[in-house]
Amino acid sequence: MDNIACTNCGSGNWVSSKYCKQCGYELPQAKDETVEGRVQPSTSTQHRKKRIIGSIVGIIAFWLAYWGVQQLFFKPPSFDKVMMQAASELNKTCPLMVDSETRLDNAVALPDNAFQYNYTLVNITKAEVSIDTIKKYVEPIIINNVKTNPDMKIYRDKKVTMIYYYKDKNGEFAHKFSVTPEMYQ
Repeated sequence: MDNIACTNCGSGNWVSSKYCKQCGYELPQAKDETVEGRVQPSTSTQHRKKRIIGSIVGIIAFWLAYWGVQQLFFKPPSFDKVMMQAASELNKTCPLMVDSETRLDNAVALPDNAFQYNYTLVNITKAEVSIDTIKKYVEPIIINNVKTNPDMKIYRDKKVTMIYYYKDKNGEFAHKFSVTPEMYQ
């Protein structure tokens, strides 16, 4: 550490000393080195700290910009968007007669990883719908189709719940059936 000479007796004292160790006289303090009794770091130390802080801020800014570009330009679309696109493509061909009794009106991608097909039973009223017949004959065919159809593989892989919603010829709700991942795995 540097020494400072006492202006009264001339003896050497530490720069950080306020009074002379020899005579007790108050020592002059360098204005740029002390503030309120504390020793200020030298300008080279301050400059070095500023460079280090600037480097750290620069590195953080670079990584934030890199992450933002990755998320904005290179992130694959979410599966919800894929399902919405599939529903949109299918809806371009709707309404579509599936058989002599059933018309596919549209398809909808729903929240919570669900895809719904909306059908109309064109020749049947709600009173004529036999839920037991649907459960015995129609639902097993639908489950088998979801399990085995190669076009449904992407939905099976993403564990999508397939919903089949039926209305009667008057537009009244007739039956709703869901095929959950547990049913086709």
